[in-house]
Parts: sequence; structure tokens; C-alpha cells
Amino acid sequence: MKAQELFQVYKNYIMPTYTKVPLIFVKGKGSKLWDIHNKVYLDFFCGWGVGNLGHCHPKVMQAVRDQISKLIFIPNNFHHLPQAKLAKEIVNCSYPAKVFFCNSGAEAIEAAIKFSRKFGQGRYEIITFENSFHGRTLGALAATGQKKYQIGFEPLPEGFKNVKFNDLGEVKRAITDKTVAIMLELIQGEGGINVANKDFVLELRKLCDERDLLLIIDEVQTGIGRTGKTFCYQHYGITPDIMTLAKALGGGLPIGVMVVKKEIADLLGPGMHASTFGGGPVICKAALAVLKAIRKEKLISNTQKMGEYLFLKLNVLKEKYGIIKEIRGLGLMAGVELGVEGKAIVEKCIEKRLLINCTHDKVLRLMPALNTTKKEIDKAVGILDSVLRDI
Repeated sequence: MKAQELFQVYKNYIMPTYTKVPLIFVKGKGSKLWDIHNKVYLDFFCGWGVGNLGHCHPKVMQAVRDQISKLIFIPNNFHHLPQAKLAKEIVNCSYPAKVFFCNSGAEAIEAAIKFSRKFGQGRYEIITFENSFHGRTLGALAATGQKKYQIGFEPLPEGFKNVKFNDLGEVKRAITDKTVAIMLELIQGEGGINVANKDFVLELRKLCDERDLLLIIDEVQTGIGRTGKTFCYQHYGITPDIMTLAKALGGGLPIGVMVVKKEIADLLGPGMHASTFGGGPVICKAALAVLKAIRKEKLISNTQKMGEYLFLKLNVLKEKYGIIKEIRGLGLMAGVELGVEGKAIVEKCIEKRLLINCTHDKVLRLMPALNTTKKEIDKAVGILDSVLRDI
């Protein structure tokens, strides 16, 4: 199938729910992607943070090959070893808890919303934040603090109050006798790489303890090493009541996880929630390989070192070009806020074979693999430098 024929098939048979870039990729390895013409691209976006190990990591591929030859699917009313091992590994990496497996970040958020309502015994309101993003399903969409994603899908489920990020006063004013939880991303990915203040998060934890509220931390994009810790909440000296995971945990395969502190986890009993494909043997084996590779290859340490180097190089560009207003983020999750819209810059970078993203209209988002190198960072920043110079 030739390129134009493939594009026409997409147009004829696939719903247009994504803004498509006219590229056809056929192979990936590490931070590199090869297109149908055998041109090589440097991937500094990794699919919204799915590719924390890059593309086709050998440990993940071997784990999938091994499991797929033995057992692909078993329903969740039976037991299997990969699921048990993965649940134990996630808890060992985080805090005393139990987990619920599903297939995506949005599903994990929906599970957290549902769990909160069960916990609340009549309380159902959840406080979320402006510029947050929690997913596309109706409950997750209602929790999301960006109107542009909600237009056309009203009426949304009730029970969500959206307040200003990093503003404790607004949070306190929003609490009523119906409030059951506060939910936030510690770094707002789709919202423009906005980082939560440490004092704000500490006060949220204290407030939740005082008011018997659940603190839900959405780590769908920040989790699994992205920020230089296994989970972003570990930078803040707090423990969530509920944490949601997805994206990078599967190494490229679909997974979602709700992690609930052990004391309350049994509130959802048999028949109260389910996910047919959640925590299947193949995906659990892949996720175990992801966690093992991060540990064995010391990728948390590499993320810290390469993150410092990336931010150093980006701040050099900030000094060089007045178009850059601010550099923010943590680890290998970087946002470059511009004084103009970033779409044209992303397109020019793609022409020079660098894949990055623009979110919130004016924030370039760079999220390379956790095993990225100085050489790859130099190349990526060099391309961005040349594009900004041309503009």
C-alpha cells in the first residue's frame, strides 16, 4: 500500500478524532523511529509519555514473546502469576495499598471517581483544578479543567468543582458537606506543564486528613520514572489515598491501574466494579519488564542527570530567544512556554526529523525516553535552536 492510498483508507474508514501528521512509521528502536521512506526521526515526545523506555525495549519484547506463547487471556475471576507479581511490585514501589487493573488512564480515573462515591456514603463532590486533564470518558471529562474538551458533550456528570491551581484558599472555599475528594496532577501535562507548589500539596494532604477527604493523585503521565522519582508524589513528601497510573507502565501496551491505600481498599467488593481485559497476562508481564528495566538500568538516576542537562540546554535557548517566556517541569518532562503559538515550530521540527508536541497552544512539550543520552539531547535542542533561529 502506497502512502497516498493509506491516507485515503484512513479518510474513508477511520473516524477523524485525531489531528493527523502525514507520516507513516514502520519501525522503532530506543529514541528513533523509521518512516516508510526509511528516514530516521528522533522521538522526544514518546506518545504522551507512553515510551519511557523508548520504542521496542528488548526486555519488554522478550517478556511479551514469552507470555504470548503460554497464555494470552484469562478472565479476572481466575488467578494468574503475572497479575499477582505486578500488583505486589507496584505496591512495593509505592505505599501499602491494593490495586485495580484496567486498560487506560481514563478508566483508572473513572474507577477512582466510582471508589470515591462509595467511600463518601452520600458525599460525591470532587474538587479538581483549572487546566487539568483527566481523560475523555464522561466522568473523566467532567473532572477535567479545560472547557475546550467539554464543548458539545453536555450535560456532563455532576459532582465536580473546578478551582485555581496552587490556590489553597479556593480549595477551602469550594469544600461543602458533599465534598469527598480532591484530585490533581502534580504536573499538569495537557494543561501546559504546570508544576504544583510543594507547600500547596502539603497543605492539601493536611486538609484532606482534617476533613476526611480522599487525596487522588493522577500519575497517568508523571508516573513510572518520568520526573526523576518512580512516582511524582515522592517529590512532595506525601502519600496519596488513591493514585492512578497508565501510559508508561505498559511499555507500549495498554494498561491502567488504580492504587488505593490498604485501609480502605476493600470498600469495592465483588460485582461492584470490573474490567474484562484489565490486568491480563501479557500486559502484566510487559509491565513487570518495564519496572525491572527501570531498576536494572538505573533509569531513575539517568532521568535525574539527563533532566538537569536538558533543562540547562533549554535555558540557554531561553537566554538566546525572547520568544521563550519560561522553562518549567521536572525530570524529563519539560515545557517551553512561548510568546506565540507553537504549532508552526512543531511542524518545522518534524521537517527536521524531531518529534515534539505543543500543548495548551503555546507550550512545547519535550518528554524523551528515560534512557536518553546527552548526544540525543544535544541533537534535539540543536534542531529546536535552528527552528527558532529561522523563525
